[in-house]
Amino acid sequence: MASKLRGARFRWINEQLYTTRGEDAFALFQDQPEIFNEYHEGFQSQVKSWPTNPVDLYIKVLRKLPSTLVVADMGCGEAKIAQSVKQTVHSFDLVAANAHITACNIAHTPMPDSAVDIVIFCLSLMGTNYLDFLREARRIAKPNGQLWVAEVISRFTDIDAFIQVLDGLGFKLSVKDASNKMFILFEFSSSPSTPQPKRAKSVSSKASAPLLKPCIYKRR
Repeated sequence: MASKLRGARFRWINEQLYTTRGEDAFALFQDQPEIFNEYHEGFQSQVKSWPTNPVDLYIKVLRKLPSTLVVADMGCGEAKIAQSVKQTVHSFDLVAANAHITACNIAHTPMPDSAVDIVIFCLSLMGTNYLDFLREARRIAKPNGQLWVAEVISRFTDIDAFIQVLDGLGFKLSVKDASNKMFILFEFSSSPSTPQPKRAKSVSSKASAPLLKPCIYKRR
């Protein structure tokens, strides 16, 4: 019975994250910070059944890259990347669950413009305004920086449209890896020019339907 209750609680929290805006999720978690741990306990239970965890793939790649790079881990969870690599990693999530994490709405991080070599969204484009998260990534990414996105394949309504929207935001596709049955991995390069927020906003708003569906677990 206790396990079922924990599962039901996890599914409710998960649904809030996928069906509300980032600022609403931030307000909820700031008001009830204990749900951060509840969510991640449930999330870790799900991870155990995965053949591969994308965060581990990113850690493996970062360990081979120069330690001088600056990384932003957007929706970092428990900040596993920051605790596993030598680069400077700025970890952002809804609650500062440990010393590595800065609590914020990832549509509005405290990072200055053009400060980051690599921006990572590892299963974290969860709010209904996820395009705002991506616009923020463009703001903080250095010219010719990188954007890494890992998402559940079943969330995408139109992968080509997603790539086109990112292009409009100033990110050119470098790599698309759909070899994993569960996840798809993208690498984008940010344009060499400075961001143009007005253009990015107008292009991204052209998406006539959601590009990403919420990842909602079935009620049991």
